[in-house]
Amino acid sequence: PFFFQKNPDDLDQSGEFPYPAKSSDVHHEVEMLVALKSGGTDIAPADAPGHVFGYAVALDMTRRDLQGEAKEARRPWEIGKAFARSAPCGPVVPVEGIGHPASGLVSLHVNETMRQRDDLDRMIWKVPEMIAYLSEYFTLAAGDVILSGTPSGVAAVARGDRMVAAIEGIGTLDVRVV
Repeated sequence: PFFFQKNPDDLDQSGEFPYPAKSSDVHHEVEMLVALKSGGTDIAPADAPGHVFGYAVALDMTRRDLQGEAKEARRPWEIGKAFARSAPCGPVVPVEGIGHPASGLVSLHVNETMRQRDDLDRMIWKVPEMIAYLSEYFTLAAGDVILSGTPSGVAAVARGDRMVAAIEGIGTLDVRVV
């Protein structure tokens, strides 16, 4: 698996995504947010679900032009990925209410046109594997958030667009690009 950092102020539940400065090519990526209630190091995949507080629908907004420049220069991706309000997200739904979703439709519409559609069961890396892998390199803690990765169909957005992301069994996220 491959990971990059986002900062706590990148998470946003306002329902608005301000189109960022210094970019002219911003893309959406619908993802499942995994919120941890506890952590540690070297967590076994079988134990990983016990560390999860809940799940939410999220968007990983990406300044694709800046990410591409970073890739070309063989630099980290944070300039394209970790900017203020780059992770619009819905409310976290506790595990007690929904369990640990392993299947269910993941979709994203932009202006009522379907752009992304797949199923959680087709994720390359499952949640327990991601938690276990990350805990080999970092000490995970309560309050940490992991985004799952995205289905195919990522594409650019523009000011005025309306993005509606949904994950079956978790919820819906409605975000305007402003």
